[in-house]
Amino acid sequence: MDLVMNARRTTAHRAFWLMTRRVTILAASVDAIFFVFFLWSGPAYMAWINLLSIGLYITANRLLAYRYNTPALWLIWLEVTGHAVIGTLAVGWNAGFHYYLVMFIPAIMVSGYISRIVVPLAALFSIYVGMYLASSYYGALSPIAGHALLMLYLFNVTVFFAMASYTARFFYQRVRQSENRLREYAARDVLTGLFNRRYLLELAGREQRRAERENAGLSLAIADIDHFKQINDSHGHETGDQVLVHIAGILERCCRAGDTVARWGGEEFLFLLPNTNADEAALFATRVCETVAGQPLPRNGQPPLASTLSLGVACLSTDETLTEALARADAALYQSKAAGRNRVTAHGPANAQPARRA
Repeated sequence: MDLVMNARRTTAHRAFWLMTRRVTILAASVDAIFFVFFLWSGPAYMAWINLLSIGLYITANRLLAYRYNTPALWLIWLEVTGHAVIGTLAVGWNAGFHYYLVMFIPAIMVSGYISRIVVPLAALFSIYVGMYLASSYYGALSPIAGHALLMLYLFNVTVFFAMASYTARFFYQRVRQSENRLREYAARDVLTGLFNRRYLLELAGREQRRAERENAGLSLAIADIDHFKQINDSHGHETGDQVLVHIAGILERCCRAGDTVARWGGEEFLFLLPNTNADEAALFATRVCETVAGQPLPRNGQPPLASTLSLGVACLSTDETLTEALARADAALYQSKAAGRNRVTAHGPANAQPARRA
């Protein structure tokens, strides 16, 4: 659970800073438009303030690129609040510069724990209310013509809607990507990268229902690495892990389209074989057995380490549960072990078929 929470927190922080870098570029572009607008409509000093704002955003972007996040964030705060205050006092509340302060609310809310939210949120609220009161009391200090004021208002509202929509969509997509990655992590075995037991049981349940609807075959094959304890005892657990990863890669490459293999537990693996009858499953398992035996683990400066598998195969009957079919496959696996290992035994619904030696 801690690992998942840390992954979520890390993903959220990365998404926040990546989004912040992109916003600095968009904001600098908006200020460039403001520069041209105020050179045309006045007051002229607002044009030069926007030129200063562009410089602040460029500096913040470079700081973010080098991960100086805190000073970059202070620069952005300074630019947005200063620009909003100056713009509102200069040309009036109806110019819409106050909307840019509202955009800080989601950024503050995703910044961390509640103790880190209260102070900046209160400061933002105080600045916003203070701007309104000052604008209402003093009016526009440098008013602009009515049509220019309308253009400025519509532009500010448009930018506000566009940037708010962009940031919301950005975070939505990042959350979806994060959820998909976490779901993938939860379904995978950490060591081998194969699917884990829980995922395969869920998939097997769905495949069993599909096989019943379509009257199609569905088979299971349990594979166990022979003498794996001896590998650990003789070569060490690190080598044992290397053997597990090596064989897992072979098993995954042996899968046909639609097949799934998972780490079942320890040195055991389970194949789920849709649209496969008992004979086809036995032939598939035999091919797997031969492939593993023919591909030893290469080791630097040492002889390759050979491994073999014992496998048990069962094809699901229409009148049995998944648990019962797994028990038959497991029983067939133990028959392969008892018969000398490195072989495949197919367990039919009534009785076992003769063992197939690889």
